[in-house]
Amino acid sequence: MRIDIWSDYACPFCYIGKRRLEHALSQFAGRDNVEVVYRSFQLDPHAKADGDVTIHEMLAKKYNMTLEKAKAMNAQLTEQAQGVGLDFRFDTMVHTNTFDGHRLSHYAAKHGKAAEMTERLLRAYFTDSLNLGDRDVLAKLAGEVGLDEADAAAMLASDDYSAEVHADIEEGARLNITGVPFFVFNNKYAVSGAQPGPVFTEVLDTVWAEEQEAPALQVVGQPKGQGQTTGDDGCVDGSCSL
Repeated sequence: MRIDIWSDYACPFCYIGKRRLEHALSQFAGRDNVEVVYRSFQLDPHAKADGDVTIHEMLAKKYNMTLEKAKAMNAQLTEQAQGVGLDFRFDTMVHTNTFDGHRLSHYAAKHGKAAEMTERLLRAYFTDSLNLGDRDVLAKLAGEVGLDEADAAAMLASDDYSAEVHADIEEGARLNITGVPFFVFNNKYAVSGAQPGPVFTEVLDTVWAEEQEAPALQVVGQPKGQGQTTGDDGCVDGSCSL
């Protein structure tokens, strides 16, 4: 089974949804046969890398609300995050551009560290209050998950993996994905948003049941013994049998 997940490192529901899916997978009988592929999405592609506004200020401006209401919304999100074991620190989060973070995740995937890098980037943003728009920070995070820090820094200084990020974004647009997280199971079933655990369990069980249904083998052609000649070696026209 393959699960493609479109998400952004600046999306709180992406982190919460990731935890809910992981919990469902931990109780899923076929979990060892599940491949999770992380796909790029940017909620704010025009965000500056230097993080010159707070998360509260950004939300207040984006949704045309008061600063107090934005803080109240983030407090509610903090409670939701605590429910799945996450520690969100909105007061110190750095609003930034996540494009380089997505490039780093593709680089990590090439080196077999996609899951570790994705988790570290999310924790860096929501809990550690690190600036994911800072390439030096990103290179250090790469080193923390076992990648070569110098090599990651060189990659980040280039345009490598930009095409992969854009390809994910374009594929998401083709699928009419306008919000994240967005989970696609075997290119057949989709779950939009950080849905409750039972929703993930239901779709996992549905896909798993379909995969276990072996298609009936349909034999095309004349059955053995109907007008076919059989040799001494057990062979008929066009085939041999035991």
